Amino acid sequence: MYYELYIDVFFLENLMMDSLILMAVNRILKCSRTYGRIFAGALTGSVLTCIVVSVPFPGGVRLFLFHGVISSVMIMAGLGVKSGIQFVKAYLLLYLVAFAAGGVLQMIRPYVRWTSLLYTLAAAFYLLFTWLWKRLPALFRRKEQIYKVLVFKEGNRYELKALCDTGNVLADPLTGDPVCILDPGTAEYIFDLSGSHERFRYIPYRCVGGESVMKIFRVERMCILAEEETWIRSPLLGVGEAVLSETEEYQMLLNPDVFH
Repeated sequence: MYYELYIDVFFLENLMMDSLILMAVNRILKCSRTYGRIFAGALTGSVLTCIVVSVPFPGGVRLFLFHGVISSVMIMAGLGVKSGIQFVKAYLLLYLVAFAAGGVLQMIRPYVRWTSLLYTLAAAFYLLFTWLWKRLPALFRRKEQIYKVLVFKEGNRYELKALCDTGNVLADPLTGDPVCILDPGTAEYIFDLSGSHERFRYIPYRCVGGESVMKIFRVERMCILAEEETWIRSPLLGVGEAVLSETEEYQMLLNPDVFH
């Protein structure tokens, strides 16, 4: 029996269904992955599926590639699972959701080509919009607001770039000292948060999602290299919850009060 396969339709169909399935698994397991990462995982799975379909592999090899390799790659690329137990849960959920989605696919199959195309365009537009949205502030930000900062701790010197953020008015409620916020990765590098016994405190602060607490540390001193050097003794540094700059343009948010 002879089958004619339209690879463009097959690709779009797989891309749409794979991304929807990964979104469902991401929501169920509460992996908190971005839509961009999920779509990248679905894109990887769809490309690999088209390659396996196009190459005349033996039946057993093709079965292993479909259900062993491609599914695993989709889970790792799209969901970034970190443990074996979580991977097994994601793998089982992937097929459970795929089985449930199969009935929906059958209903829209006469229109799947245009549905997949519209879905793919919408997803691509969303990724482009979010990429531009994250980078627009950097395009309009004055470069002189970013300073080189030297942080001194236990005889070590750390050189960072810091944005003077007028929106950062965070202060220690006990001492009233201003708090500068570090990128989580930079804080881990300086303080070794995962395994050290650094002295720290928690202070409350307001964020978009409501109220939370932030871990703060004191270091020996800090120097801001602007037109004139500004030295701060025993400054307070807080650990931010998320990456401060997607483009790694800076690793700290300076509190303007440190200049006073």
